[in-house]
Amino acid sequence: MSPYGDPSRYIKHLHVDEQCLDLAYTKEILGRCTLPVTVVKTGEIPFVEGEFPENLTLGKRHLFLTRNRGRFFKPCPATKEYRCCGYHVLNMGMNCPMDCVYCILQAYLNNPWISCYVNIEDMFEELDAALAEEPEKIFRIGTGEFADSLALDRITGLSRHLVSRIAASGNAVLELKTKSVVIENLRDLDHRGRTVVAWSLNSPAIIAGEEIRSAGLNERLEAAATCASWGYKLAFHFDPIVDHPGWREGYGETITKLFSVIDPENIAWISMGALRYLPALKAIAVQRFGSSRMFYNEFIEGLDGKARYFRDQRLELYKHVAGEINRYLTGKTVLYFCMESDVIWKDVLGYTPEEKGGLDAMLDRSVANN
Repeated sequence: MSPYGDPSRYIKHLHVDEQCLDLAYTKEILGRCTLPVTVVKTGEIPFVEGEFPENLTLGKRHLFLTRNRGRFFKPCPATKEYRCCGYHVLNMGMNCPMDCVYCILQAYLNNPWISCYVNIEDMFEELDAALAEEPEKIFRIGTGEFADSLALDRITGLSRHLVSRIAASGNAVLELKTKSVVIENLRDLDHRGRTVVAWSLNSPAIIAGEEIRSAGLNERLEAAATCASWGYKLAFHFDPIVDHPGWREGYGETITKLFSVIDPENIAWISMGALRYLPALKAIAVQRFGSSRMFYNEFIEGLDGKARYFRDQRLELYKHVAGEINRYLTGKTVLYFCMESDVIWKDVLGYTPEEKGGLDAMLDRSVANN
């Protein structure tokens, strides 16, 4: 196993807000953790040497157990100009011990450390109220928007709380999205088919060169196969698809390996999305990762204000990746785009989501069918 199949091993220090010390979940984490611990006075912050964003790499060695004083549960921050899947985000922390060159969090963050919100009873109260308010709706919920869903799970054990709680709900499906192989806490849980375990995939060159401290491709697929053997449905996300030398062969290799290990009958959905980023990200990423050539391509400003490849370039990428994937899929798996226009849908897949009842309904049906 790669030394960072479990990226939480990069963390070297735990900080705890003093007001969180009496919380049951904090005590659970502290009882399991062997890291040095510093108690931080409420209102103060962990000390990480250096200036942001230069200290982001060092900051990823520090985990801060603190309270979320805002909302936990929100719709995915989409934009009306592109098709969104109707996802909801459960925000359980911020930042990640992995260090992907393209990670958009670099442009969102104003602190270098990793935060884990430990007032989970407040979170469950908010979540229960939202689910009860619309009992006829299926909520697809993810924890991987502002942090990797499983990268810290050896320390936090959060997955066991989430999977068990969602299993008891009548109208929610949880997606745990990761680039790690930290799955042991998922073993033997009564998930009742309401948790989908998902992996971000890319070409071998992008995984090796641009997804620092992530698990390798073979490790991710082996972990996915193990989760399938435990009865979990799977999902995969080719996002971002990156134009790079040898991209055709690289994505073809990844897709061939995927379906040599995973039975398509076990896959609920697969998404595709080409590289896109906030303009502020480029300067930060180029400064931190001087050897990367990812941002030295031609981009235009999309309708959402993000830099994107030109449409013809995106179409070329998508047609190849979708064509390779569709060689293996059955009718149960939904192949869809994350944040793309109907023009792209029609040109690549031959239909728009509305022709099949809408993207929300397509994904809801894939859960029901599985």
